[in-house]
Amino acid sequence: MNLTYKEMKTDWMEQLFLSNGENGQASFQEQMSEMIELISRTFQEATHPYIGKQPTVVQDEIATLFKFPNETQNFTNILQEIAEPILKNSLHVSHEKSIAHLHCPPLIPAIAAELMISSFNQSLDSWDQSTAATYVEQEMIKWLTQQFGYPSNSDGTFTTGGTQSNYTGLLLARDEFCHRKWGRDVKRDGLPPQFHKLRILCSEDAHFTVQKSAAQLGLGESAVIKVKVDENHRMSPIHLKKQLIDLKERELLPFALVGTCGTTDFGSIDPLVELATIAQEEELWFHVDAAYGGALILSESHIWKLEGITAADSITVDFHKLFYQPISCGAFLVKNSHSFRFLNHHADYLNPMEDEEEGIPNLVNKSIVTSRRFDAFKLFLSLKNVGISLFSEMIDATFYLAQETANYLSQQPNIKVENKNPELNTVIFRFEPQNPSGDVCKLNRKIQQEMLYESKAAIAKTSVDGRTYLKFTMLNPRTKIEHIYEIVEEIQTLGWKWRDHT
Repeated sequence: MNLTYKEMKTDWMEQLFLSNGENGQASFQEQMSEMIELISRTFQEATHPYIGKQPTVVQDEIATLFKFPNETQNFTNILQEIAEPILKNSLHVSHEKSIAHLHCPPLIPAIAAELMISSFNQSLDSWDQSTAATYVEQEMIKWLTQQFGYPSNSDGTFTTGGTQSNYTGLLLARDEFCHRKWGRDVKRDGLPPQFHKLRILCSEDAHFTVQKSAAQLGLGESAVIKVKVDENHRMSPIHLKKQLIDLKERELLPFALVGTCGTTDFGSIDPLVELATIAQEEELWFHVDAAYGGALILSESHIWKLEGITAADSITVDFHKLFYQPISCGAFLVKNSHSFRFLNHHADYLNPMEDEEEGIPNLVNKSIVTSRRFDAFKLFLSLKNVGISLFSEMIDATFYLAQETANYLSQQPNIKVENKNPELNTVIFRFEPQNPSGDVCKLNRKIQQEMLYESKAAIAKTSVDGRTYLKFTMLNPRTKIEHIYEIVEEIQTLGWKWRDHT
């Protein structure tokens, strides 16, 4: 049978797109099955968190893949081609000994949700592009605001994570202040002449995105005033008050206070109750960056550490950390929904005024981005499948393991633990032999690298007071103390091996 060019192309198209057609359905199920089989086999064969290859080796292997054919290739052959350079060379964050960064193992229902999200490919900017998805996100935001103790007129939006959420909070804070103090509509008229006097306060250990946001908001990184922290790496209210007095004496204008609920390294939580009081007295927008620590709302043993967060004007929370969601998935919450007016722009083709008058929700009105994935579905499906009680147990298990680990490390020779009572689930320490003959900072860096390249474990390194430390970030509820024993034994071995060679 001779097919015309048009018929041949149409036949191929039917196999390339998921639809209600027989060819599309068959192709979708076949390719999904093959991909699932390859992923499962890769996980089965992964006995270590990383295969151990050096960066340049992986780079060269990836480079060999970048030859795109003119003609359609067999999907099975493509999977065979990428299995080694891409899948096997990947970091397995679900491995029990992958304890480096704030990078969680994703839940299976969340992975399944990703398939649905990608298959329907809805965009959460306008209702007519996301129909049911719009209402799922709205209900998830309502549930989240209730968990954080926010009032009924609060609101929020899903984001890509802490960077976007922190930026949004500081943008609203800036525009709210300019409107209140000078009657200035920054969205319409731009920054006022006095903008160079605006200041943001946060702790020395706050996330770098506070400074990044200040730069992007036109204020400059120097607009961020760093407040000293105490011995537990929490913001000092005493020093905060001193900074505020100093700013007033210099006729500068503080407008936002950022409290951190879970610093990246130590997991430290600023004294939120005291900060909330100061923010109220000084008429500062109080933003709480709980990207890491926000999961405490589901903890039974540590939820008390969130006391004071209800007073925040806005909150950042990430779900691709302790909520076990695939990247990216976060939310920005605001106590007063009216604050979103500073983001609202109308486009006739997208979110016309008539929709607002008729009560049709277009979620682009609450976001700094336009096209947005249906990430709320991942969290929704996970909570429905796993249940609140088991979520709580998983999160609390990681806190318990962190304390166990800190206790164990404190008993080991040549190990110095920086936070013996972890606030969340990170432990900072270093290998510090007596009478070292080399550079201890270089030694610890070498240990971290060799652990990865020898396929022993994925651990992190960081800097404390200018010195290199090692870090365990224990987000995986499947990691047990026995895994920690094995990792520490390897650290001791490598420490002595490289002691005289750094």
